Amino acid sequence: MMSKAWLSLGANIGDPPAQLAEAVRRIAAHQDITVASQSAVLTTKPWGKTDQPDFANMAIAIETSLQPLELLDIVLGIERDMGRVRDEVWGPRLIDIDIIAYDRIEVKSPRLTLPHPHAHERSFVLDPLRQIDESVASWITSR
Repeated sequence: MMSKAWLSLGANIGDPPAQLAEAVRRIAAHQDITVASQSAVLTTKPWGKTDQPDFANMAIAIETSLQPLELLDIVLGIERDMGRVRDEVWGPRLIDIDIIAYDRIEVKSPRLTLPHPHAHERSFVLDPLRQIDESVASWITSR
């Protein structure tokens, strides 16, 4: 059975638009994932830690047979393979891929919280998400 999930992607060092495109290509190349739609790439100011370059952000909707934690492992592997190093919270990054929502289910575990716990307060997540699925953006902000 296929589920639907919405991912937020961002980058602000290196060549952010190219890295976003490469991340989408790698996600789409997975045998258990189909990219259903994607937003435009938006330039946004940093959030949390503001003394860093602007970000390129986008959102994609996918269809997948993977369970949420399996999907998390796949996107974390793509981040790692693309050179992501997690050494600074909210710091500069080559690529960031977050699961924003998955079939509109609610999950709270040590590894994953759905919907994403900060999505409702981040325009860099909501604006691209609204481009591809206004109803999911509304569900996130109404919670």
